[in-house]
Amino acid sequence: MAAKNKKKFSVRRVLFNVVAILVISAAALAGHLYTRYQRFADAPIAGLVQATQIDVPIGANLPAIVGLLDARGLQPGNPYFWRLLARELGVAGKLHAGEYALDAGMTPRALLKKMAAGEVVQHKFTIVEGWTFAQLHAALAQDAGLQQSLVGVDDAELMRRLGDTDLSPEGVFLPETYSYVKGMSDFDVLRRAREAMRKALDKLWAERAADTVLKSPYEALILASIVEKETGRAEERPQIARVFLSRLKLGMKLQTDPTVIYGMGAGYNGNIRRSDLTTDTPYNTYTRAGLPPTPIALPGKAALAAVIHPADTEALYFVARGNGSHEFSATLEAHNRAVARYQLNRQLHRQ
Repeated sequence: MAAKNKKKFSVRRVLFNVVAILVISAAALAGHLYTRYQRFADAPIAGLVQATQIDVPIGANLPAIVGLLDARGLQPGNPYFWRLLARELGVAGKLHAGEYALDAGMTPRALLKKMAAGEVVQHKFTIVEGWTFAQLHAALAQDAGLQQSLVGVDDAELMRRLGDTDLSPEGVFLPETYSYVKGMSDFDVLRRAREAMRKALDKLWAERAADTVLKSPYEALILASIVEKETGRAEERPQIARVFLSRLKLGMKLQTDPTVIYGMGAGYNGNIRRSDLTTDTPYNTYTRAGLPPTPIALPGKAALAAVIHPADTEALYFVARGNGSHEFSATLEAHNRAVARYQLNRQLHRQ
């Protein structure tokens, strides 16, 4: 009987030892796997030694994203670890499509957080103050990051899509830098720029003086476009705006060269001749009183503000000094003297 009990004890002891070994082995294996997983999650993605990008299509799941990394020449590692990391972060099934920038040394944890937050690559497109719509349209067409949706679309159709069927596209887009993501189109940029101009103009128009000679926000936009083209100096814009506002109030012609140039279109070769000033077009402010029918360029916020908040000056004339600035005069006699002085200086400079 004692021998039998001894034998049972030995069997139990063996079984206990086997179970203990298995438990220890399993724990060791689990610990090893956990260490590997932690090293995977927080170590740089293998092969990511310089910045690159991946384009995640709509509907791509996590295995597909891992495949994209592999296709970029990277070594994403164990797919199971990616699934485990996504569950740990609570982002499984919540990764956004789009274009992502991968910085050198980025970890899988950082990448999944970025994709869950939708931190896609932001491209930029800048609309420059003083551009004509033709220049804006050409710049959009040359931007490789934008989808080109306006090929063959004329101005009337464009403005119909924007909900402004009675307006020309000239001058109605606010010059600023606009961010966009891959998949956005040239029309998306124009729609945002049109809305930005509308908001900026409406805000400023509400601040106008009660006795302003301008009859509508659109007239303010037209005048601001002329101010934009007349000077690149911020401090002069309110002065030039006041000159033109005073001329409009007195019924004087604006007599501004940029409108003549705009009216000449492709016929302008860099010089204005005396015959150009006397050749009538809807934009020739030497032959016609009042404002031209549309803006002549894209005015920025500073030019818009100058028209609504002009300088307090009695000047009715100005002439270019030749250094980018202007001489302002309140009388024709003083203006003629300034013209003679600066024209003579320019002639002497050419000799």
